[in-house]
This record gives sequence, C-alpha cells and structure tokens, in this order.
Amino acid sequence: MFLDWISKRLATYLSKQVAQHSVPTSTYQALEKALRPGDVLLVEGNTRISTAIKYLTQSTWSHATLYLGPNSGLGTSCDGEPHTLIEADLEFGIRPLPLSYYRNSHTRICRPVGLDDDNMSTLTDYALSRLGHQYDMKNVFDLARYLVQTPPVPSRHRHKLLSFGSGDPTRAICSTFIAEGFQRLHYPILPTIDTIPSNDPDCADCVREHYRIRQTSLFTPRDFDASPYFQIIKPMLESSFDFRTINWANQ
Repeated sequence: MFLDWISKRLATYLSKQVAQHSVPTSTYQALEKALRPGDVLLVEGNTRISTAIKYLTQSTWSHATLYLGPNSGLGTSCDGEPHTLIEADLEFGIRPLPLSYYRNSHTRICRPVGLDDDNMSTLTDYALSRLGHQYDMKNVFDLARYLVQTPPVPSRHRHKLLSFGSGDPTRAICSTFIAEGFQRLHYPILPTIDTIPSNDPDCADCVREHYRIRQTSLFTPRDFDASPYFQIIKPMLESSFDFRTINWANQ
C-alpha cells in the first residue's frame, strides 16, 4: 500500500511539464492527414521523465504512441472527438487518446510497411486487450535516479541502462507496449541478426542470416526511428509541397 502511494506521487512529479522546448515541424492538419492505422507516432516530451529518457537514449524522442485510427473501437473523448491513439502513460497506464492531445508537440511518424487487414486486426485486438493495464513503475524508480544525479556514463552505453522492468505482463512502458504488438506479427523493429553457415556444399564460405526477436523491455522510442523497417513520414511533404509557394520575408 505504501509503495503504491509512493509510486503515484512519483509518477505525478515526473509527469509535470518542465520548460517548453518542443516545436512542431508540421501543421496539425498535415499530421492528421498523413497518419495511417499502424503508424507509430514518436513524441518529444517536455516532462521530467522525458529528460531522463532523452539523456539515456541520446535521442529527441522520449515517448511513443500507436495510431489506430477513428474506427478502431477506442471510443471518443468527452467532447466527442474520436480516440485514435493508444499509449502507455506514466500516470494513467495504457489509455486511448485523441490525436489533438499532441497538437502542439514535436512528433515523427514511423510507418511499418506491408501490413494487411489481418495484421491490423491482430495489432488492434492486442492494443485493445491491454487497455487499463498499468505502467511499469519499476522503470520509473530506475529512471528517477538520473534526474537526481546524471551519471558519467559513455553515450554508447546509456541505452543499456533502460533494460529494466518488473517482468509483470500487466505492466509496460510506452515503447515495450508497442514493440510487443509488432512482435506478435513477427514484424521486425531492430532484431538481433546472427550469421550462420549456409550448409551449401558448393560454397564453404557462404553464410545466411538468422533473425532473433529482442526482449521487448530493451526497446526505447528511438528504436522505431532507427529501424530500417519503418518508413519516416514527413507530413509537410505529403501535402504536395512546393517550396516556390513559401512566402519568405524580405531579407
């Protein structure tokens, strides 16, 4: 009981917004038009916990949400706006959200390629089944340490410091929640690739690649950006962009 009380107070503290540095690089209308079901929307957060995540991952992105669209069964907000996103939130657990929640945030669209209707149905069913599950507070206690004192860890090793977690399947963090959904489809994010002998009698030196799924607790938001299997979609270029139409101020 006491641990739950401490966890809630810590989650509230870490969820508070600090200085506003996030600047959108596209209009909200362009973002809304560009998104497709299955897209991963990365967010540059401005909360205290975002500071720790961005430091450890050496990345702009501190949060990841999954876009499922207005017809996915996520319901609507109190003002009738359809919930199109689902995310693992520090305070509220896995919840649905309208896209407008991130209207003023710096975001990036990471798009999986080749998903069919059956894949989307599996991904949507998985996401809906996780609604109401809680955030993994063990990760929060681990991350909170880096807000008290920044450890002198070489940048190449900081990513490893996020490989924590309770192991409880009813708890998740934002990126592991989404990674588990794609791994159910056997869709690669950043798989471990081993090379093994090809057993080709005509080629003694030939090898073949063998893909292994990574543990989901090792994923962070930046991995969707770094993945060679997700397209980076820039909304302003999806809307018939023509640089000649820009109204430049006189120099």
